[in-house]
Amino acid sequence: MWAEDCLFYHIYPLGMCGAPRENDGVHTDRILRVIEWIPHLKRLGVGAVYFSPLFESDRHGYDTRDYFMPDCRLGSREALARVCRELHENGIRVVLDGVFNHVGRGFAPFRDVCEKKWDSRYRDWFHLSFDGDTPYHDGFWYDCWEGHYELVKLNLQNPEVRQYLFDALRDWVNAYDIDGVRLDVAYCLDRGFLEELSRVAHSLKEDFFLFGEVLFGDYNLLVRQGMLDSCTNYENYKSLYSAFNSRNLYELTYSLNRQFGGQPWCIYRGKHLVTFLDNHDVSRIATQLNDKELLPVAWGVLFTMPGIPTVYYGSEWGMEGDKQAGDDGLRPAVEAPEWNALTDRIAALAAMRRENPVFSWGGYTNLAEGNEFALFERAMDGVRAVVGVNIGAEPRNLRHGALCGAFRELQQHADIQLNGELTLAPKSITVLLAR
Repeated sequence: MWAEDCLFYHIYPLGMCGAPRENDGVHTDRILRVIEWIPHLKRLGVGAVYFSPLFESDRHGYDTRDYFMPDCRLGSREALARVCRELHENGIRVVLDGVFNHVGRGFAPFRDVCEKKWDSRYRDWFHLSFDGDTPYHDGFWYDCWEGHYELVKLNLQNPEVRQYLFDALRDWVNAYDIDGVRLDVAYCLDRGFLEELSRVAHSLKEDFFLFGEVLFGDYNLLVRQGMLDSCTNYENYKSLYSAFNSRNLYELTYSLNRQFGGQPWCIYRGKHLVTFLDNHDVSRIATQLNDKELLPVAWGVLFTMPGIPTVYYGSEWGMEGDKQAGDDGLRPAVEAPEWNALTDRIAALAAMRRENPVFSWGGYTNLAEGNEFALFERAMDGVRAVVGVNIGAEPRNLRHGALCGAFRELQQHADIQLNGELTLAPKSITVLLAR
């Protein structure tokens, strides 16, 4: 699967392109701004762009009105097709957000129910009861996503609803030649719907990448043959920033070993989960980390641990954003990308990962660990990489049998000979490839 050794770049288009917070009904081709970012994406080493929702919606994109028309605040079908075409011509794949669990109150079939009540032909498209009501005083109750009545839950067991969504997916492939879909709140979706969606998606493109947003639980329930190809790895997201902030790298190494270690009880061996330091729903990593000097180290861990690394727009140059201040601060308008030393660092890590498949497909083994240090190994087909992490303020001397022999230090591009001992600089990550 092409996604397994790919660097993803996550864009929240309504935010990045400077769209009004509410849908003003004014058509503006703001999505074309993405084309101006393509040189930046290529320099960074991006292989795929994942767009948060960009179809017609009431406000933030997850409250869809029309799955077939781009949001008027972003532009026309022609404008979106041009963006996708330009990305593809530059070797960058396109993944769209599939918000299939719920719709906005402006969704035409739901508006029909509001108008005609029981007589609406669409009443079975939703989970309704005419014996209750909602805060909107519609004269009937309906199920919604996690208490948010502006997000009306679809009845995914209804064949008409399924067909509508499958037709939308076919349209996205035909009109924009998309390469995959990220499923919003995949943990909420009907399992039978997911299985049928997977069949449809992979019939359209054999290598179609279908991954889901999963916040908790056993990822194996959804990431398996005939269902999802991957999902978001929130467990590792939390363990990474939390381990750095609490000076407790045991949390990180325990999580990585639990998921990807070589023992039979390690639960996600062979799976390629989508990894990230931040996204449109959580605080930026530059804000989240207590010690800002550890930011390059955190990025180093992301690119050397198992998974499919994802960069959220702006975070590659250290943009800050606090979830406590609201979602808008996490999804700002950005006229043009920036480039600084951190961006250089991330581009180099992306190149390193691309040139060394062991970081995409290699197994994972913990070698040594402590509160402020970790040593782990990635290995496959006789190729072996050793990664040392030190989040402390002092140098850390490590001894281990895996540190014997000739190595190439992949960040400094230097050949070194080790005799079982390695000194890690303060607040650093060292990446060694055995020769």
